Amino acid sequence: MKKHIISGLAAISMLAFTSSAAVAEGVHTVKNGESLWDIGKANSVSVLDLMKENGLKSHEIHPGQTISLPERDVSEEDKALLAKLVQAEAKGEPYAGKVAVATVVLNRVDSDEFPDSVKEVVYEVSNGHYAFSPVQNGEINNSPSDESKKAVEEALAFRGQGQGSLFFYNPDTSSSSWITSTDTVLTIGNHVFAK
Repeated sequence: MKKHIISGLAAISMLAFTSSAAVAEGVHTVKNGESLWDIGKANSVSVLDLMKENGLKSHEIHPGQTISLPERDVSEEDKALLAKLVQAEAKGEPYAGKVAVATVVLNRVDSDEFPDSVKEVVYEVSNGHYAFSPVQNGEINNSPSDESKKAVEEALAFRGQGQGSLFFYNPDTSSSSWITSTDTVLTIGNHVFAK
């Protein structure tokens, strides 16, 4: 009997610990010198979602302040896939171009015109054509650089801001007349970003 009581208490203690650990994962205590941008990148959530979740009207936060973290809708697996795509599409491009490539994918996820997940957007085939050539040629399977991984974290923190690019292309290598008819938003390195 004593043995059952002890194991019952252990199970209750473990459940309480698990429950409080889950709550702790959903909050962040602001450290000295930290910004919403830092918190967003570290937790793979957008600054806009952090502000909305916490009812913040500005980016101003203070050390010791408790910030609720919104639920992530991009899994670790999706982040890894996105980093591989960034590496394949923007290898040799400036860091800002890598962030912009990841942002295009996230913009597509958020758009009603495209699939609703990173994986579905990356592997999308439309009218018999892959949305991203590295999926077709196999470069999507190469390991991403640390810079590509960092670019994905930055794009996640930046999510929902910017000019809403849904496409990018290299005008020197693109053979599509359709893509060049889209509205150019900006150019970074060899890529034109458009919507």
